[in-house]
Amino acid sequence: MILIHRPAQTTGPAGQSLDRYVLPPGTPIPDDALWIDLIEPTREEDKLVEVHLNIEIPTREEMADIEPSEILYHENNARYMTARVLCSSETDTPKLIDVSFILTERALVTVRYGEPRSFSMFMARAGKPGGCRHQPEAVLDGLIETIIDRAAEILGTVGSRIDRLSQAIFENERQGAKRAASYRAALKSIGRKGDIISNVRESMVSVERMLLFLSASMPRPQKTSGYQSEWRTALRDVQSIEEHATFLSNKIQFLLDATLGLVTIEQNDIIKIFSVMSVIFLPPTLVSSLYGMNFKVMPELEWDFGYAWAITLMILAAVMPYLFFRWKRWL
Repeated sequence: MILIHRPAQTTGPAGQSLDRYVLPPGTPIPDDALWIDLIEPTREEDKLVEVHLNIEIPTREEMADIEPSEILYHENNARYMTARVLCSSETDTPKLIDVSFILTERALVTVRYGEPRSFSMFMARAGKPGGCRHQPEAVLDGLIETIIDRAAEILGTVGSRIDRLSQAIFENERQGAKRAASYRAALKSIGRKGDIISNVRESMVSVERMLLFLSASMPRPQKTSGYQSEWRTALRDVQSIEEHATFLSNKIQFLLDATLGLVTIEQNDIIKIFSVMSVIFLPPTLVSSLYGMNFKVMPELEWDFGYAWAITLMILAAVMPYLFFRWKRWL
């Protein structure tokens, strides 16, 4: 699918915005198209854009390359940049998708195989008066800013959830199987949040590389157009998000270690109970074993209260170790 974004029919700098529509199959791309958004494009759609702008659209396999020289390069007066953008972050299976940005003098081309929310957020903003200037660099700057804002929003949400999870872990008053089930749920939640933080950090690293390449490759006459300073600001924002992601990763690691430590303490308490029970019942077992021997001469067998004597002795042999453990505060 090809989404076309072109300047809206408004006047005045404050009214600059973009109109959007889906390009019907077989329809030529309008000359005033400012942003061409390719969503899971077919080969025919790629060729249509290539002919219109005299560029080459990277394939999905080329977009997934990890070498900087393969995803950040300059060719035919166009700058090719690929970044990893968060997608499906609201679900239990967040992921990263590769998005290619091709900046030309006539238009910005984006190639993506997913629906990151940052794109829909920018589309909604760009359609409002004053939402986006009528320049390809302005569209790219707005997209980068929205991707960064979305990453910061996700980190803020994850941070709040981590705080609630921390309270649930350290203030767990449940007992027995319910407590064990809560620890298992906490470990799963920690793992999911760790994945999201890792995805945010990886996304910001790719955006940071893209901003550095964009600033270095911008032609000299355009370096005074104002976008250079905006990209430097975006770069500082990215670095701040990376630092916050590192802080949350350390917090997640602490919660993971603390949860595993609490699970270990829980297991040690269970083992301690079994150990104490075995020690408590060992003396009565010894007494019963003694009186179970088949000796001919056992005076207690002739006593009228021999049975009561044996029972009392076994009870005392069990109670004394128990009282000793209570005195030592081992129970």
